[in-house]
Amino acid sequence: MIKLRFYITVYFIIFVLLQVLVMNNIHLFKLATPFIYIYVFLKFPVDMTRMNVIFLSFLLGLAVDVFSNTFGMHAAACSFAGFIRRPLLERFVDIKDLPEGSIPSYKLFGFGKFIRYVFILTVLHHVALFVIEAFTFFQPLMMIVRMTSAILFSSLLILTTEAFNFEKNRNGE
Repeated sequence: MIKLRFYITVYFIIFVLLQVLVMNNIHLFKLATPFIYIYVFLKFPVDMTRMNVIFLSFLLGLAVDVFSNTFGMHAAACSFAGFIRRPLLERFVDIKDLPEGSIPSYKLFGFGKFIRYVFILTVLHHVALFVIEAFTFFQPLMMIVRMTSAILFSSLLILTTEAFNFEKNRNGE
């Protein structure tokens, strides 16, 4: 349990710093900014209570907001994604059959289910974030293009990050 809290804390710090120092400065074709920090709440243990997930997701978003000067947009989007996470997990796996402290991964879910889990949660987070950011549907086509490109870019980076974790876990056991 202490080891798990340590990993969550380390992931929290690393991915917030990675987001605010590197990813926020990437604007692929002036459209897509990857939001890799959401990898942190994607990797929370499946048996973590919904309230803890929402609270930690909020803190994660708030940390990005503080360093990005975005006035709560990330905190709101992360809170929403944290709220949706549990029902989404239950759709992919039977949580009761998993060992305590199980963390979502390719190994635990299988490749197809994990990719769908990441993609759906990324879509939900990004839709919330971009709708909050735009706060209007004045330029709906541009918003959809930005949202789609950011979803694809973020999902690709998250799945690549997980692939490196998968290789480490596979060879380490």
